[in-house]
Amino acid sequence: MALGPNDKFRLQAAQMTHAQAEAAGIDEGLRSYMLRVYNYMCIGLAMTGAVAFAASTSQPLMQMIYGTPLQWVVMLAPIGFVFFLSARVHAMKAGTAQAMFWIFAALMGLSLAYVFLAFTGESVARVFFITAGAFAGLSLYGYTTKKDLSGMGSFLIMGVIGILIASVVNLFLASSGLHFVISVLGVLIFAGLTAYDTQRIKAIYLESDHAEVHEKKAIMGALTLYLDFINMFVFLLQLFGNRE
Repeated sequence: MALGPNDKFRLQAAQMTHAQAEAAGIDEGLRSYMLRVYNYMCIGLAMTGAVAFAASTSQPLMQMIYGTPLQWVVMLAPIGFVFFLSARVHAMKAGTAQAMFWIFAALMGLSLAYVFLAFTGESVARVFFITAGAFAGLSLYGYTTKKDLSGMGSFLIMGVIGILIASVVNLFLASSGLHFVISVLGVLIFAGLTAYDTQRIKAIYLESDHAEVHEKKAIMGALTLYLDFINMFVFLLQLFGNRE
C-alpha cells in the first residue's frame, strides 16, 4: 500500500527521533565512560601525591630506599606494573585491574618521593597546577576536535623512545645542555600524547561493550592519561622547579 505525504512525514519523523534517541544514548554512555576514566586518573594522582609526600617526610624510609639497591626496585617496579597490566588486563576481572592500578599509583608515589626533597614545596605546587591546566586544555582538545590525530601516534611514540635513550646516555655524560633539551622535548611530546591518547580512548568506546569491558577500558584509559600527566609534570618541574 502506498504511503501518503502525511504518512511519509510521520515515518521520517519517527526515524529521526529514533536516530536522535540512539545518539543521545551513545553520548550519555560516552560521557559516563570518560568521566570514569578521569575519575580513576585523578584518584590515582591523589594517591601518588599522598604516598610521595608521606614517604618524603620519613627519613628512615628515604634512606632505606635511596641509600640502597632498593631504589632500583622502587624505580623499575612501576614500569613492570604498566607492562604487566597492559599485557594481562584482558584476562583479569575489572576488580583485579582496578587493584593493580591503585598499587601502581602507590609505587609511583614512592618513586617520586624525591621530588619533595629535591624541589621546594612552592615550586612543586606551582608546576603541578601549570601541568593540570595544560593537561585539561590538551585533553579537552583531544576530546572535542574533529581532526584525526592518529597520524601523530607513531611520531610521538618514536619521540618517547628517543628521549628515553637520550636520558640513559645523559646519565653518563651529565650534560646540562642535553638535560634541558630532553626536558623541553619531553614536555612537547607528552603534551601531544595527552591530546592523542584522549581521542584514542574516546574512539575505543563501544556502547555495546559489556559492563566489565567498559570498566577495564576506563582503567586502562586512566593509566594512559595518568602517565601522560606524570611525565609532563616531571619534565616541567625539571625546567621550572626551584631546587632546595
